[in-house]
Amino acid sequence: MDKIIEVKHLSKYYGKSRGVIDLSFSVEKGEIFGFIGPNGAGKSTTIRTLLALIRPTSGTATIFGKDCIEQAPNIAEKVGYLPGEVYYYDKMRVRDLLHYSASFYGKNCVPNIDRLCKRLDLDQDKRIETLSLGNKKKVGIVQGLLHEPELIILDEPTTGLDPLMQQTFFDILKEENEKGATVLFSSHILSEVQKICSRVAIIREGRLVSIEDISALKQKQVLGVSFEYEGDEAPDLVELKGVSELTVDHNLCRLVFQGDVNELVESLTKINLVSLHIEEPSLESIFMHYYSTQKDHV
Repeated sequence: MDKIIEVKHLSKYYGKSRGVIDLSFSVEKGEIFGFIGPNGAGKSTTIRTLLALIRPTSGTATIFGKDCIEQAPNIAEKVGYLPGEVYYYDKMRVRDLLHYSASFYGKNCVPNIDRLCKRLDLDQDKRIETLSLGNKKKVGIVQGLLHEPELIILDEPTTGLDPLMQQTFFDILKEENEKGATVLFSSHILSEVQKICSRVAIIREGRLVSIEDISALKQKQVLGVSFEYEGDEAPDLVELKGVSELTVDHNLCRLVFQGDVNELVESLTKINLVSLHIEEPSLESIFMHYYSTQKDHV
């Protein structure tokens, strides 16, 4: 399978500050590839290097087999990009902004603009300054997809979108992928990546921790559990297989759990519970749970 993106030993430092360190990974043609890590992990630095917005300190990166720095203009014609934060000329109308963006591609993008705006319920006659954060993000989505790019690079794309619009956005991405587009989807929200990606690279503190198939990652599903209990004696869950990061504070217990949920529930039935909350824990908790003993990096 062809490699659309290939990163080899990529490092970026800002003076003495760490950006990313010795990253190596590839994205295959036609896949939706997740790039996930906590805020500040180095996701945006990697993406900005791929787009030649910044230069690497060392290492190489290619898109479509072309050097990302030396052949950036040629690459940009076939890439759609949505940054984590979007900024526009406030006085412009949405329609004018999108048509101006389309003018750089030498093709008629109007039908695609109209189609995408309709799907996203975006009013093209509105001025940018009147738009909410979510609607500004919709403008960015349309701007990134209007020319039907071969590669779509998304940096925290769902920020500001309500849950229904997030689902519409995911549907659009899947449709673009079915038409042949490759997608690099960067996020700090694990559940988003699990919904749409086939593989995922996990980055923490500038280094690549692991590359996983989503099917394998789902088998490692981790839960964050918190509960309030009655009584003076703290419950003993330390011996329960799969429990980590157990803390107890004033009858409030928090833990991270990976394993058979039935065993967890059976243990909790022995406790006089006041309240119970189960959720996806923070990525940092997941990393600590998965990789606390891992010193080598992919």
